[in-house]
Amino acid sequence: MSRWHLSFDGYDPDKQGLREALCTTGNGYFCTRGAVTDSGTREGRCARPGVHYPGTYLAGGYNRTSATVAGHEVENEDLVNLPDWLPLTIAIADGPWFRIDAVTVRDYRQELDLREGVLSRRFRFTDEAGHSTLWEERRFVSMDHPHLGALQVTLTPVDWSGPLRIRSAIDGGVINDGVERYRDLTGRHLEVLEIAHPPAPEGRDGACLAALRARTLQSRLEVAVVTSTRVHAADGAPLPAAVSRDDSEVEAVLLLEVEAREAAPITVEKRVALHTSRDYAISEPLEAGIRLLEDAPPFDSLLQAHRRAWQQLWDDFDIGLEAETDTCGAPEGNSEAEMKLRLHTFHLLQTVSEHTTEMDVGVPARGWHGEAYRGHIFWDELFIFPFLNLRRPALTHALLLYRYRRLPEARRAAREAGHSGALFPWQSGASGREESQRLHLNPESGRWLPDNTHRQWHINAAVAYNIWHYWEVTQDHGFLHAEGAEMMLEIARFWASVATHDPEDDRYDIRGVMGPDEYHDAYPDVDPEQEGGLDNNAYTNVMVAWLMSRAVDVWELMPAGEREALCDRLGIGPEDRDHWETLSRRLRIPFHEDPDGQPVISQFEGYGELEELDWEDYGRKYGLNMRLDRILEAAGDSPNRYRASKQADVLMLFYLFTAEELQLIFEKLGYRFDPDLIPRNVDYYLRRTSHGSTLSFVSHAWVLARSDREHAWRLFCTVLDSDVHDLQGGTTPEGIHTGAMAGSIDIVQRCFLGIETREDILHLDPVLPDGVRRLRARLYYRRHILDVEADHETLRVHSAVLPAPPIHIAYRGHIRVVGPGMDFAMPLVKPWAHPADPEERRRQRERRERRERIEAAAPCARGSDR
Repeated sequence: MSRWHLSFDGYDPDKQGLREALCTTGNGYFCTRGAVTDSGTREGRCARPGVHYPGTYLAGGYNRTSATVAGHEVENEDLVNLPDWLPLTIAIADGPWFRIDAVTVRDYRQELDLREGVLSRRFRFTDEAGHSTLWEERRFVSMDHPHLGALQVTLTPVDWSGPLRIRSAIDGGVINDGVERYRDLTGRHLEVLEIAHPPAPEGRDGACLAALRARTLQSRLEVAVVTSTRVHAADGAPLPAAVSRDDSEVEAVLLLEVEAREAAPITVEKRVALHTSRDYAISEPLEAGIRLLEDAPPFDSLLQAHRRAWQQLWDDFDIGLEAETDTCGAPEGNSEAEMKLRLHTFHLLQTVSEHTTEMDVGVPARGWHGEAYRGHIFWDELFIFPFLNLRRPALTHALLLYRYRRLPEARRAAREAGHSGALFPWQSGASGREESQRLHLNPESGRWLPDNTHRQWHINAAVAYNIWHYWEVTQDHGFLHAEGAEMMLEIARFWASVATHDPEDDRYDIRGVMGPDEYHDAYPDVDPEQEGGLDNNAYTNVMVAWLMSRAVDVWELMPAGEREALCDRLGIGPEDRDHWETLSRRLRIPFHEDPDGQPVISQFEGYGELEELDWEDYGRKYGLNMRLDRILEAAGDSPNRYRASKQADVLMLFYLFTAEELQLIFEKLGYRFDPDLIPRNVDYYLRRTSHGSTLSFVSHAWVLARSDREHAWRLFCTVLDSDVHDLQGGTTPEGIHTGAMAGSIDIVQRCFLGIETREDILHLDPVLPDGVRRLRARLYYRRHILDVEADHETLRVHSAVLPAPPIHIAYRGHIRVVGPGMDFAMPLVKPWAHPADPEERRRQRERRERRERIEAAAPCARGSDR
C-alpha cells in the first residue's frame, strides 16, 4: 500500500463485502459501493448473497415500513438502496454472460486512489471455452458534479477474435438486504414507475441512453437513474454496434454487439445521472437526468473535473503524518498509517461535501455506504464537527441547520416525555422524530429484546456542545443569535424541567436516562421496560452542568432586542436564566471508591455497588468478543449487574474537556477535582471496558495520550485499523464508521497537535508520539487560513495573506497576536521527563504493565450494532 492508495491483490469472495464498503465512491449527494459490475440480481437479491452487495444510496433518502416481529408490529425508517446503475457485463459469441465467480481469474488487483477518488480493477480471466481476456476498469462518483458518476471498462481479447456482446443495465428490483439482522423486516422500499430508452442526441459518438424512474413506497420520493453507454476503440473512434433492448418490469437493459479482434482493446463507457424529486431547479427528475447526460462530456473530461475537485479538497483537508518508524504494521515506514488516516478523511468527505450544504441532511453514523443503523444520525457529529469546523465550517453550519429544522419535532418529543423545551432523538432520520428501535435482535440467543437506547438523552447536550464549538471557531454571530440560541435555550429548558431538587443536600438529580455506555439501561433485577434508565449518569450530568453555563453565556451574548424577542416567543424569562445558573452549580455528580480506597467518578449512581465481572473467566469461556451484553443475555444474565462497560462514558468527559475545563466545572459544582482524578479514572474504567464500540478506542487513545504515549499510539493504530481490518468482525461491510474515522483525525489534530478553541484564543500544544517525526495541517479559524507544522522541537504557524482581523494564538500560556501574512515559531517544552522519585517511577511502570495486561485480555473482536 502507498500513502495514497488502498490496494487489494487477488479475488477473495470472503472479503468482498469489506472491500466493497471500503471502496465506496461518493460525493456527499450519493454514494455507490465498490461492488463488481457483474453482480446481477435474482428476485431483487444479489446473485451471490454474502459475496457481493451492490448498493447506491442518496444522502437523506429514507423510507418507512412496518413488519410483524415476535408478535409486535415494528416500524422502521431505512436508508433506501436505490436502483443499481453499475450492471455491465459481457459475453463472447454465444457464450454465457461473464460472472467473476464462473471463470478462472488471474492477476486480480483492486485499487482505490484516494488522491483522485477513483476505484480501479484489473485482472485477466479465462472462460470455459478457453478464451482469455484482460479487464481494466475505472469508476468514480463525481465530486465536481453532484448528480454524475461514470464507469469505464476496457476489454482486450488476449487470444481470440469474434462477436462480443455487452449488457448494460439499470436494476430497479433491488431491495434492502445488506444487513443480516434486518432480514426479518421489510426490505422492499421501491416501485418502478417507468423504463425508457430516450433517443441519444445527434453527434454523440453512438451513445445509447437508458432510463428508469422509481418511487419509494411511503416517503414518495421519486428517483430517476439515466445512463449513457458507448463503445469505442483505443483511439476513441466509435465502434459500429448492433443495439437492442431486453427490458423487464424492473430492469432497463441495453444489449450491444461489436466485432472484437485479438489484442485490440475495446472500451465501454457508462455514465450515470441521478436525480430525485427533491432536487432544486428541475421540473422532473427523469427529464433532468436526460438533459444532464445530453450535455455531459465523455469519461476522460468528467474524470479531469472530478480530479480537480478532489485536489482542492485535499489542499484543505489533508493532514501530513511523518513517522520515524512504522508502529502500525506497515512494511514501508509509516505509509500505511498515513494512508489509513487519508482513507478516513476520504470517506468523511464522501459523506459530507460541498454538495451537502444544499441538502437538508445530517451526517450518519455509518456514512452513506451501507444499510447498518438504517442510515440514521446519532451523536457521531460530536466526533466529526471538530474536523469540519477547522476546515469548512460551512459544512458544520449546514449540518446544524438539519437539527434546527427538526426543532419542532424535538419540542414534541419533550412534551410527550412530560417536559419543556426540546429533546432531540437518539436516532434521527428524515423528519427528526425518534427512530430508535423498540426491539432488537440478539444474534447470540436469537431473541428479540426490548431496546431502550431512546433513553440516551445526552444527545441533547451533544447538539448544544456542537453549536457552541462551531461558534467558538467561526464567531458566526448571525447563526448564534438566531438558530443557535433558539436550540441552546430550548435544550436548557428541557434539562431544567428534567432535573429534580433534593432538599436534603440542595442538589439536583437527573433520573431515568442511559449514558453512552449502552450496556446499562436499568438497575439489576428491574424490568427495563417498566422502570428503565439510570440515575445521575455522570457524563450526562457534567454535560448538562456545562450546558447550563453556556446557556447563560448565550443569554448574555445576544443583543438585548433579539434576546427579548426570542425569549418572548419561547416564553422564557429571567427566572429561567437564574435557574440555569443554579443548575450549573448544584447538579449531583456521583462518586465511589476504587479498590485502593480512592474516589473515582461513578458512571452512574450505584455503579460502585454492582458486581465485578470475572474478565479472565469471561475470556476463557467466550474468547475475544466485544458484545458482552449479547453473551450475557444469551446466558440468562444481564450487564446491568456488573461494573462492565461497552464504552466507558466517564472517559468521554476527558475527551471533550481539558483538565482545566473539567476542574472549573467540578469546582463550580462544589466538588474537589484533584490532579490524580483523571489517571485514577482512566485506570479504573480501562480494566472494565469491553470496547464494544469503535468510538471506545478513540476516547481511550485520547485520555492516555499525555500519560502513556506508547499505549495511546497502539490504541490510535487500532482506531486506524477498525474498518480497514473490520476489527468488529462483520460490521464494516454494512457501512464504515464515520465517528471512529473522524475520531482518528481528531486525535491527530486536537490531541497530538493540541488544538483547542476557547476563550477567543486558538490554543496549540503539540505533543507528538515517539514514533511520529512531524505533523502538519491547514486550519481555517475566524477567516484566517493557518498552516500549522510541529515536530518534537518546534511549533510553526503561517497565516495566509487574507483580509481578516488579528487573532490570538497561545502555546502553554504564551499568547501571540497574529495577523494575515504573519509567521512565527515557538520552541516546545520537552514533555514527560521521568520523575526523580523512584516510587513514582515504580507506580508508573506498574500502571503501564497493568494496562498492557488489560489490553491483552480485554474482549476485542466481534462487533456492535446499536
